[in-house]
Amino acid sequence: MIQFFIVQNRQGKTRMAKWYTPFSDVEKQKLITDIFRLVTSRESKFTNFVEFREFKLVYRRYAGLFFCLCIDVDDNELASLEAIHLFVEVLDTYFSNVCELDLVFNFWKVLAILDEVFLAGEIMETSKLVIQRRMEQLDKME
Repeated sequence: MIQFFIVQNRQGKTRMAKWYTPFSDVEKQKLITDIFRLVTSRESKFTNFVEFREFKLVYRRYAGLFFCLCIDVDDNELASLEAIHLFVEVLDTYFSNVCELDLVFNFWKVLAILDEVFLAGEIMETSKLVIQRRMEQLDKME
């Protein structure tokens, strides 16, 4: 199960956070700073997943953003890495070459895309085409 999904830039600013399990605000802030320190200090020659507290942290860097997914220890790291990649691909096609400002100024659309990919801490949809069609339907309703 996915515990949370965080997107941070290279300066440590959180651009998006989705929590699937309850944490206090103090604990959330501590997790965010610990994760930032962990992923920015790791060399690129290491794998993109690491044990983190009682969970596993799967992350991937795209341009200046770190996409971090915290999963249970027994979950598949490669499937999580692919889910992050799918999410970024959908963002890239939806915003036609996504950048950090798209995440900041269109956060409700980013969260809608995230909700199409993940539901209640589990991967819900793996088809990029299906997600794009759903987003087109949501855009028509606006």
